[in-house]
Amino acid sequence: MPGQTLSRLLATVSFVLFGGLILAGSAAALEPPTGKVILTISGKIADPNRGNAAVFDLAMLQKLPQQSFTTSTPWYPKPIKFQGPLLRDVLAAAKAKGLTLKAMALNDYQTTIPFEDAAQFDVILATHMDDEVIPVRTKGPLFIVYPYDSKDVLRATVYYERSAWQLKSLVVE
Repeated sequence: MPGQTLSRLLATVSFVLFGGLILAGSAAALEPPTGKVILTISGKIADPNRGNAAVFDLAMLQKLPQQSFTTSTPWYPKPIKFQGPLLRDVLAAAKAKGLTLKAMALNDYQTTIPFEDAAQFDVILATHMDDEVIPVRTKGPLFIVYPYDSKDVLRATVYYERSAWQLKSLVVE
């Protein structure tokens, strides 16, 4: 009888632990979007939620930790406050790993961003400018923005060119 009790206890503990791991794994999976998809990440990702891609609606991006900064840009006469998730957090949500990101905008503008930029700089995938959701007509719905005023090195054409507005997709290579 004591041996059976120990066996049952071990079986119960194993079931609870194993079941907990399954639940934890499914909770960590990227949820499917419920609204209009505004960002598609494809390529080297480990957590797709639609086919081979990780797709995000605005609500999904807003559930990620939000960051904001105010910075000068070459596109506006005065500094603008940008808010949204860090690019590295969005990439982590899709479990993306690679060397480069190919960004494509709604107007077919394309730029290549070194993957390490997301780790090295607090690059925001801006969803808001001056506390307002960014409409398509003013560079929305998404705008890759570097904190240009935080480091002299970021006030350069190479970083301005990586700042795709009207972003629609990223391909991780």
